[in-house]
Amino acid sequence: MTGWRARDDTVADLLAGRHGDPFALLGPHAAPGGIVLRAFIPGAETLEVLRQGAAPARLDRRDPEGFFEGVLPGAALPLRYRLRATRSDATWEFDDPYGIGPTLGPLDDHLLVEGTHTRLFDRLGAHPCLHDGLAGVRFAVWAPEAQRVSVVGDFNAWDGRRHPMRKRVTSGLWEIFLPGVAEGARYKYEILGRHGQVVPLKADPLGFAAELRPATASVVCRTDDFAWTDAAWLAARAATDARRAPLSIYEVHAGSWRRHPDGRFYTWDELAEALIPYVVDLGFTHIELMPVTEHPLDASWGYQPLGLYAVTARHGPPEGLARLIDRAHAAGVGVILDWVPAHFPTDAPGLACFDGGPLYEHPDPRRGFQPGWGTAVYDFGRREVAAYLAASASFWLGRYHADGLRVDAVSSMLHLDYGRGPDAWLPNPDGSNINHDAVALLRQMNALVAAEHPGAITAAEEASAWPGVTAAPRPGGQGLGFGFKWNMGWMNDTLRFIAKEPVHRRWHHDLVTFGMMYAWNEAFILPLSHDEVVHGKGTLLGRLPGTDAERFATLRCTYALMWGHPGKKLLFMGQEFGPWREWSEARELDWWLLQYAPHRGLQALVRDLNRLHGRCSALHARDTEPEGFRWIDPDDAERSVFSWLRFDGSGGPPVAVICNFVPVARPGYRIGLPAAGAWRQILDTDAQRYGGTRADAPDHILAVPVPLHGLPASAALDLAPLSAIYLEPLY
Repeated sequence: MTGWRARDDTVADLLAGRHGDPFALLGPHAAPGGIVLRAFIPGAETLEVLRQGAAPARLDRRDPEGFFEGVLPGAALPLRYRLRATRSDATWEFDDPYGIGPTLGPLDDHLLVEGTHTRLFDRLGAHPCLHDGLAGVRFAVWAPEAQRVSVVGDFNAWDGRRHPMRKRVTSGLWEIFLPGVAEGARYKYEILGRHGQVVPLKADPLGFAAELRPATASVVCRTDDFAWTDAAWLAARAATDARRAPLSIYEVHAGSWRRHPDGRFYTWDELAEALIPYVVDLGFTHIELMPVTEHPLDASWGYQPLGLYAVTARHGPPEGLARLIDRAHAAGVGVILDWVPAHFPTDAPGLACFDGGPLYEHPDPRRGFQPGWGTAVYDFGRREVAAYLAASASFWLGRYHADGLRVDAVSSMLHLDYGRGPDAWLPNPDGSNINHDAVALLRQMNALVAAEHPGAITAAEEASAWPGVTAAPRPGGQGLGFGFKWNMGWMNDTLRFIAKEPVHRRWHHDLVTFGMMYAWNEAFILPLSHDEVVHGKGTLLGRLPGTDAERFATLRCTYALMWGHPGKKLLFMGQEFGPWREWSEARELDWWLLQYAPHRGLQALVRDLNRLHGRCSALHARDTEPEGFRWIDPDDAERSVFSWLRFDGSGGPPVAVICNFVPVARPGYRIGLPAAGAWRQILDTDAQRYGGTRADAPDHILAVPVPLHGLPASAALDLAPLSAIYLEPLY
């Protein structure tokens, strides 16, 4: 046989890491009269081919660096074999990756390029599996402009020459199956970029686990084999209309809710052991975890993720998060995850310039870079990127059984000029600033969630006046299809109002009432989130005027206003007991404050507000519909008193909410009510058990058939300073 030897320049390219088609060179190939087999095994001095029923056949060492080749006369494809390598101090046997067929197919290529591959996480990334009867890991990554992509890791001395991957030309996917690699292996991708440069080693965009920072390698793991016990929970969730159900969310940063005395993070299991009973006791319906995806910098709180599929290693392996969610469901608590599709950091191991140039980010920096945050912005119009993002949303809801996603920074996605100066953004051809690609991506994501994860919710952090964030998408319309939108206007106006000196609040009465002018434009969540207690803003309690007692009273009144106001509820961790120090991700909450009665009282109020929110259908069933609300008197600015009614829309008992925001008692304060008779006081924020002054609530309040405020009856109330009460009829 002649003519079977590889060309010298081809071998040189392989040894230099410049060969872009390794499967065309390595492994078995048909030759006249038999098979030619080539392998690159650095460190080997001899290499033999082992076949069942045949004597070992030695390959020639063509290059001292470890390139071998030889002919197997009479052999035919497909060829089953192993290789045995020796050097002076060792002998080892292994299966040859280059004798194994591909793991992806034409359908994967087609769906990726089309942007409709909704389960990319099943095909890309690192998957332990059996392939061609061999145990190992299949790797796949998208890098269409790369000249070469190699898997590097503990298993090949991080040498990019050893395991270059097969390129699927029609899609830009690269893939390889490595026998013998197992769960726990650390790996990255070494990429020879589009311009011939070696790109800094990249973590896997679809890696499912990662090393603990500051290390940045991906870690092979399975996320599809958890034994879930929450089938009944998921079935009940699918049958629930979230907009008409109680929804009270406790927002948590997993790294700082609790810490060990030596500063170590709680594991997911330790967090579940402490957090879930606490949330159940306080009556919250959901935990919202700030981003759990891997991120390099603690101070980013997870909002600058390296990828959108790997659970951060700070709290242990990914199955710990699955156990936490499963345990939460067993306790009757849902779990919402923060999800960050708007931008990503430019750290070298991440997505930035992934194959040597813009790939995941928009190529024009006027759209592909967010100067205010120093981050890259996804190219939402590239179909493969859109598929990556939409599939990530589905991944967390399906693979981890999360009950919803809070989508971060939606405003920055929708507006091309967000955070950019007049000359630093690229308008549409018609001069408009709408990012139509981002609109399409958000609609795609919400449609996928609705179709594949019944009952799961999506909530937009969106601070502009964009119309129809929570409306169903319409051709030519603005509907984005979210389940809920954070009501940033309500949050800002309310916090501005309570920060005023009480004597001045009469002049700012409309800060509280204005929200009802647009309350039904969207399905709202009322957020008092982490963003309100960082960056020098102080805490909710600390920003209030007056004595300490007046501050606590004002905050109790504010929480009663919030829980009585239309809209679902969200409270950031710690604010339930009133910390004085601004939140920091570097330490746990100031739990020691609970030794003091005012802090315990505030916590008790939040507990009771959540109980009422769940028990009284009037306080949740029509949160997003106008028939659930009626002002009693919105205009008493002189006395800074607000009063309204809540209804469930189904004939159930209404609830009257009355809030007095000045440190002056209002004895005999008369309000209109929808019916005469006895009304029970079901909440008084001035009760002693909350840290107030009043020992006992009246047995009942009698409404008489004297019309007032356009209602057929009225009652006289004794309002304590800086307090709120809820009334419910006894009829």
